Amino acid sequence: MTPSAPSASTLAFVESPVQLLNVLEWAYARAAEQPQLDGVPRQRGRRPDAGTGPGPGPGPGSGVAARPAAGASRLRIVVLPPTDPMSRGQLRRVAALARDEGHEVQWQEARGSRFAPLKALAALARDVRAARTVVVGDPFSRYVQLLLTLVRAEELVVVDDGTATMEFMSQTARGERLVRWHRVGGGGLPGRIRELAYAPVSATARRRFTPAGRPGHRVEVFSSMPVTAHSGMTLRINDFAWTRARFGPPRLTKGTDLVGTSLVETGVVDPDRYLDAVRALTLEHGATRYFAHRRESPEKLRALSRATGLEIVRPDLPLELIARRGPVGRTIVSFPSTVVHTLPYALTGTGVTVAVCDVDPAWLTGSASPRARSFLAGVTDTARDVRRLPAQAAPTAG
Repeated sequence: MTPSAPSASTLAFVESPVQLLNVLEWAYARAAEQPQLDGVPRQRGRRPDAGTGPGPGPGPGSGVAARPAAGASRLRIVVLPPTDPMSRGQLRRVAALARDEGHEVQWQEARGSRFAPLKALAALARDVRAARTVVVGDPFSRYVQLLLTLVRAEELVVVDDGTATMEFMSQTARGERLVRWHRVGGGGLPGRIRELAYAPVSATARRRFTPAGRPGHRVEVFSSMPVTAHSGMTLRINDFAWTRARFGPPRLTKGTDLVGTSLVETGVVDPDRYLDAVRALTLEHGATRYFAHRRESPEKLRALSRATGLEIVRPDLPLELIARRGPVGRTIVSFPSTVVHTLPYALTGTGVTVAVCDVDPAWLTGSASPRARSFLAGVTDTARDVRRLPAQAAPTAG
């Protein structure tokens, strides 16, 4: 994209593969609501050459290149990639699927150097101001909150960034500062100074996310999570219609698949307790594969493999797409996480059972946030169409 390229009427900002997938789901749902002109069939074959930046080759999808519905707003998806290789690899593959759908994808580095965020902000400022609809995937992201200070759009859309949406809706309903549920205070005096300096940006973001009392401004939450709209927001359910239309149904295997979590990496769950829990679930359910979370460390995964004999699978796409494409176990077991809410939608009608194992409070680390216990319990308690497994299925250390 050159500096003179026309600004998109709809601009989406994503920082993770799941956020990008949910933008595709939102665009599919939005296009389905708009009338289509006769004589505009879907196009099969070569991908449209939309987007800029280092994009992957033909993606691991269906081989269908579908242009947006006639009359639909022009969508540009700006990918603000993290630095870890697993996330970047998944983002490139989902970006290929986005291009297959006819969307424009812009890869914008905003990390990795001291001045990268400011350079990215300067590069995006014109388009942010010009967009009529802005879609964001992580309302807790400081970079996204900084971009929101430039937004003039009448419509702001929040798509899921996993279970963080549940905390986002709770905090905005209570008028609280936006803080990730697993974050604990720290950083000493320098950290407090940074928080104070950033406070005006955070306050502006909170106002943007609550449209009540702001005529002409709309906020939509597009989510698979069990949340309730408030303060003039609009809630639409993400039932993974695009994923179900493009992939599957999957071939089912006889075994059980386990889904990994980054609760150890975020400092919430003790590593030894987690290993014990995975070992117990493997024995009890005859699991053979472990789908690793993209943030799980190689050292932890090697230890899990040695202790359990599980085949460690590092997915190259979000698990909703991997499971829908198959092959997948007839039972999928997870700890409290996003997938206990999303997989029942993505796997509707396939015969797959999704089960969730409670996290025993004894597994939590001493540094886990005070909110961790109730938040994880809430993720489990509100999951729909899943089988509950007691925490006792995994032994506690004695």
